[in-house]
Amino acid sequence: MSRTIPLRSLRLRRSVLSVPAINARALEKSHSLDCDAVIFDLEDSVAPEKKEEARENLRRFFAGPLLEGKERIIRINSLSSEFGPADLDLVKDVSPDAVLLPKVDEPQDVRAIGDLLAEADAPEELRIWAMIETPRGVLNVGAIAEAGRTPGARLDCLVVGLNDLRKETGVLPQPGRIYLVPWLMQVILAVKAYGLDALDSVFNDFRDGEGFDAECGQGRAMGFAGKMLIHPSQIEAANRHFGPSAEEIAEAEEIISAFADPAAQGLNVINANGRMVERLHLVQAEALVHKVRLISARKPA
Repeated sequence: MSRTIPLRSLRLRRSVLSVPAINARALEKSHSLDCDAVIFDLEDSVAPEKKEEARENLRRFFAGPLLEGKERIIRINSLSSEFGPADLDLVKDVSPDAVLLPKVDEPQDVRAIGDLLAEADAPEELRIWAMIETPRGVLNVGAIAEAGRTPGARLDCLVVGLNDLRKETGVLPQPGRIYLVPWLMQVILAVKAYGLDALDSVFNDFRDGEGFDAECGQGRAMGFAGKMLIHPSQIEAANRHFGPSAEEIAEAEEIISAFADPAAQGLNVINANGRMVERLHLVQAEALVHKVRLISARKPA
């Protein structure tokens, strides 16, 4: 019988839109978008001389109407940079759902910010996301994910950053990402081993719908929970590709029904329509149906 690690989160993360915190209009527009989560970016998309203005934009935004039905993540600058400490002070003040760390290289990067949040008495619900976008980050991804299962750890999700990884390794951007697939699958193995989520990297040309569709399909087949997006036009396709299909929903409901039969009580393996099904499949089926309910709740009445 197989053993499964309990999932840390059952949040919807099919479509995770990155919004530059310097762009006040884009911040306001995020209220009306059908994405599952929004990353408010203080790092790459904000010029050094605009960092303070971007932080003030987020202070005003978080003081305003709640972003309903969407996870809120703030991507900060590295704590070793001149901007990181002020970014983290902002996170402590406004309490988003998660803080996203750039260029995580080793488990200590996650532990360090976890300690800082604990010292500041940040709410336990404030989670940590980690960008895996360097060669060292990929090499250490198993240890990074494992750090997320230690007592008091807040790590919830890993986000692949291929633009930086390509730049540091010299791998060229090619359709199918053939030379990047082994590294992507290392991230998937790590999160599946420790019950976390992983988000696929951005697709840079938001005008190339066909290419984006293909990459979403590939990411879903690999096991990613969703995709980080750079433009609202990518939301619909990401929701479609990373959402459960009708066949998957039907199979999940069948498994739940089979284990609900009194004859299955106390059994870890049952026969469901000629197929051997384990309780780990029941856990997965219940998680899928839970996400279906979350999707349905997001739809207008």
